[in-house]
Amino acid sequence: MNTLALYGLTVLIWGSSWFAIRYQLDFVPPEVSLFYRFLLASIILIVWCLGRGISLKIKTRQHFFLAAQGFCMFGLNYVLFYHAAFDIASGLLAVVFSMITGMNIFNGAVFLNRPIRTKTAVGAAIGLCGMGLVFWPEITSSGKVAVGALIVSVAATYSASLGNILSAHNQASGISVTAGNAIGMTYGTVFLLVYCMYSGSPFVLEFSLKYLGSLMYLAFFASVIAFGCYLTLIGRIGPGNAAYATVLAPIIALALSTGFEGYQWQARAMIGVGFVLIGNILVLAPKHALIRAGRYVKLKI
Repeated sequence: MNTLALYGLTVLIWGSSWFAIRYQLDFVPPEVSLFYRFLLASIILIVWCLGRGISLKIKTRQHFFLAAQGFCMFGLNYVLFYHAAFDIASGLLAVVFSMITGMNIFNGAVFLNRPIRTKTAVGAAIGLCGMGLVFWPEITSSGKVAVGALIVSVAATYSASLGNILSAHNQASGISVTAGNAIGMTYGTVFLLVYCMYSGSPFVLEFSLKYLGSLMYLAFFASVIAFGCYLTLIGRIGPGNAAYATVLAPIIALALSTGFEGYQWQARAMIGVGFVLIGNILVLAPKHALIRAGRYVKLKI
């Protein structure tokens, strides 16, 4: 699958998964729903690997990095964000999580010796400003934001960023994305199980169609497929460029909300989306394409 298709799938699936998550929070504790989600996803991936002949034999020392990836990306990240969501508006959470693009650029330079490209950094900054404009009403209406919850959400984002970097490292060491996800998600599932037991969360299950349907969607599409596409992007175009999908996904969620929930677009939100799209072009477009476009604009002027 080409890079644009991988990127598009990631954005569309994660953008639509916001609706599925809502149906997970009525009766079952969030951390238990997360455990169910990644348990199903890891089983699907393991069965897929066995059926396709994808080896799950990993060197002992590589298990440490896969366990760390699972802990940061599929465990700690989600637990922290779910707790922060009780005290922070979802719009502000989306803006905070979009900071992962900048974190990935920084962590990629520190841990992977990847150069910081100007166009990626500028594109990420423009996109973050656009996110702020889109969700400005939620940010300002939050009133006095709990500092502790804000710190927790930043920590959750940084945990996800470290998971991205660990995935890039694991791919560079020869572990396929599918095998790495299967083993990493298994480790993440074990962490979620331990956390649920430690916190005393009851392992209840809601047998409604909306709960089970959304659970299957989140396990298969949002976890197996979207994470597979996203982590493949990390290996191809780098953690900084790939992470911009997390900026565009909430915009897709708002677009879907327009059709299904009657979301009303304001001029400020439209300008913000424009900023996000401009940032998207800067992050993903090849450098030579931007140079040609710049020359064309100068000639036209």
